[in-house]
Amino acid sequence: MKLKEDLNPMLLLLFHLMVWIYTFLTFMPSYILSWVSRPDVGCCGSEEERAKKMKAHSVLGCPEGPYRAVSATKRLATSLHPGVDTLDKMFEDAAMRFPHRDCLGTREVISEEDEQQSNGKVFKKVVLGEYCWLSYAEILTAASQLGSGLALLGQQPKNNVAIFCETRAEWIIAAQACFMYNFPLVTLYSTLGGPAIAHGLNETQVTLVITSRELLETRLKAILIEVPRLQHIIVVDNTPTSWPGYPRGISVHNMAAVQKLGARPENAARERKPALPSDIAVIMYTSGSTGIPKGVMISHSNIIACITGMAERIPNLCEEDTYIGYLPLAHVLELSAELVCFSHGCRIGYSSPQTLADQSTKIKKGSKGDASALQPTLMAAVPEIMDRIYKNVMTKVEEMNCVQRTLFILAYNYKLEQLAKGYSTPLCDKLVFRKIRSLLGGRTRVLLSGGAPLSATTQRFMNVCLCCPVGQGYGLTETCGAGTISELWDYSTGRVGGPLVCCEIKLKDWVEGGYRRTDKPHPRGEILIGGPNVTMGYYKNEVKNQDFFVDENGQRWFCTGDIGEFQEDGCLKIIDRKKDLVKLQAGEYVSLGKVEAVLKNCPLVENICAYANSDETYVIGFVVPNQKQLLALADQYGIRGTWEELCESKAMEELVLKIITEAALAAQLERFEIPLKICLSPDPWTPETGLVTDAFKLKRKELKTHYQDDIERMYGGK
Repeated sequence: MKLKEDLNPMLLLLFHLMVWIYTFLTFMPSYILSWVSRPDVGCCGSEEERAKKMKAHSVLGCPEGPYRAVSATKRLATSLHPGVDTLDKMFEDAAMRFPHRDCLGTREVISEEDEQQSNGKVFKKVVLGEYCWLSYAEILTAASQLGSGLALLGQQPKNNVAIFCETRAEWIIAAQACFMYNFPLVTLYSTLGGPAIAHGLNETQVTLVITSRELLETRLKAILIEVPRLQHIIVVDNTPTSWPGYPRGISVHNMAAVQKLGARPENAARERKPALPSDIAVIMYTSGSTGIPKGVMISHSNIIACITGMAERIPNLCEEDTYIGYLPLAHVLELSAELVCFSHGCRIGYSSPQTLADQSTKIKKGSKGDASALQPTLMAAVPEIMDRIYKNVMTKVEEMNCVQRTLFILAYNYKLEQLAKGYSTPLCDKLVFRKIRSLLGGRTRVLLSGGAPLSATTQRFMNVCLCCPVGQGYGLTETCGAGTISELWDYSTGRVGGPLVCCEIKLKDWVEGGYRRTDKPHPRGEILIGGPNVTMGYYKNEVKNQDFFVDENGQRWFCTGDIGEFQEDGCLKIIDRKKDLVKLQAGEYVSLGKVEAVLKNCPLVENICAYANSDETYVIGFVVPNQKQLLALADQYGIRGTWEELCESKAMEELVLKIITEAALAAQLERFEIPLKICLSPDPWTPETGLVTDAFKLKRKELKTHYQDDIERMYGGK
């Protein structure tokens, strides 16, 4: 999507003249040289040519599939290296090949201070130093010592260990310790509430949990009485070293002390029983977007297959790469991405959403955020975070003077055209987009997107302004995060690429929703994923396990509940979701996810949840407005009041609804899909509020409960 050009004609003419001269002097010689040196490329740019190639084939020739990647039509990939079939072997192999290379990095906290905001609120700000690194050999030793120490505390192989901790180096060290000693690792999101934490710990019957000091004191301590089997708590922080005031029968240890115990010569020499590929490596509790979190049983072989498939889609992945880890490690996207990095000797520097960029909420003004300090080459992100970057940059573009804004828009549209042809734009990147690119450190070469659909507008923005390709992926916890990743030279939008080499995908008719594999021009239906990455099922949940099945060839499959269509080149496009589809009283089907994806691109909308009741004739919406945009709109129309008063104002609701409706019509939503009434929420939706998951997916059930009075008002006409 081009940015709108409402520009000075003379400036426009001058720009196009400069572009023509630049193109003649640089692109023509490189074009001729590439044609001479690579006659197979012909008259197309190499990236354009590659983008047109088939990504996947239907192995049976049927429109519904199953589809496999072109390089895996005969056999699905199961491992990166022969014999490396468990996660402990994978890390030991990496430590043997890259013993002295940096592995995990953490920034030192130099100072902390409270900073009062203009609204009276106090935020804690930090100044951070450089990254301090531990090598692959050091991490292997630390994990081995911790595993030995856990065994001495009475932990037995195949007995579960829970980790309830923020994303940090100690999380991965603890995970590797569990993989080495065959302790299945139960992962719980650090933002879960008390009942969900107790449910996960009790269901998996853990006697030992690994956590941080902050989470122990703010979340875990309050529910210890509800977890009667718990005996040991390992705290990853070094201070304090004594922990009085805990229930009888529960011992609290520092992680360093447990490692020291495991490092004693007589203990380190103890024989351990390594895991088998079929053993459970992780019981990963989902973020619970549709109810109580479910534990997904993931074997060692599932994860090995997953990282094999992911690695194949990241060109030139090697030990020179640096990855920034800040998403929850309890989420399959972050865990699998970090394990991919380990398998290739990359280094991982840890961060958080509050310290990621120079402008992040906890970074003191004038000091460096983590991305600036680390300068990563690889990064994973959920669409919510990328949407925020897009909106923040475009708001700053609107604040530029006329000449700056004009040059930015011209450069943006010019680069968009060049990318479509398969060409790079080094001059534009250096002169126009360098400052935006520096938001993520300035060296990012691959950005992986997952967890939810990424809008075409945001994807184009990332391609253009951050000067790196976006690999949009599709997968679920139940498929170990693996499914598809778009090839990085494919700049088309709205698609998630072809199947990874570790799995295959087929479509199943969903007659109720009107999707069939016989549909023209493309087959459509519910997406089914099969392969060695499909997990073992839900822990102690036979009812939900009906979503898994094994076919006549012994292949394991998962029914995703998502609706997709396969296109001519074998790429998959996600077009709907069963749970997001609502039938209105007049018989029209509304895809709530589609409506939300379109309206989130409106500058006024920070977040939105569309809602529809099947007994009603129209859609309504809950909107978290962008504060800066809403205040400007109120000022424009002379509406006064506090932030909360503006959000409760009927006049502001009507103004926002009018702008949202215009955006929806411009994006070609049907009239019945556009919310007819909205309510404005003064409070943002964060994982801490319980209204969104850690991956920022909407929790529709919780949102419905939270806004029940507003739903009755909007449908009751009160």
